[in-house]
Amino acid sequence: MSVKGMVIALTVIVCATVVQGFPMFKGGRCLCIGPGVKAVKVADIEKATIIYPSNSCDKIEVIINLKARKGQRCLNPKSKQASIIIKKIQRMNFLKHQIV
Repeated sequence: MSVKGMVIALTVIVCATVVQGFPMFKGGRCLCIGPGVKAVKVADIEKATIIYPSNSCDKIEVIINLKARKGQRCLNPKSKQASIIIKKIQRMNFLKHQIV
């Protein structure tokens, strides 16, 4: 193998190892696209889920499952309704993990 071929092969190997460490998507893989809705009818809520920031998504996500197969909605975590839901779920989780 010639010197030129060795240099090209070495360059490709170095570039491949450097590129492997870069994230593919800067924003991550958030389930909610955009800010989300400000409020949802309380009577339509079947289940609420909070997803905290992680390596894959750097924001809090509040996902609401609606009754009667109406689907899911992303609730804006900065909205008043979302803050109430977040506090309620945190309180329920705290009480669940307390030793009585």
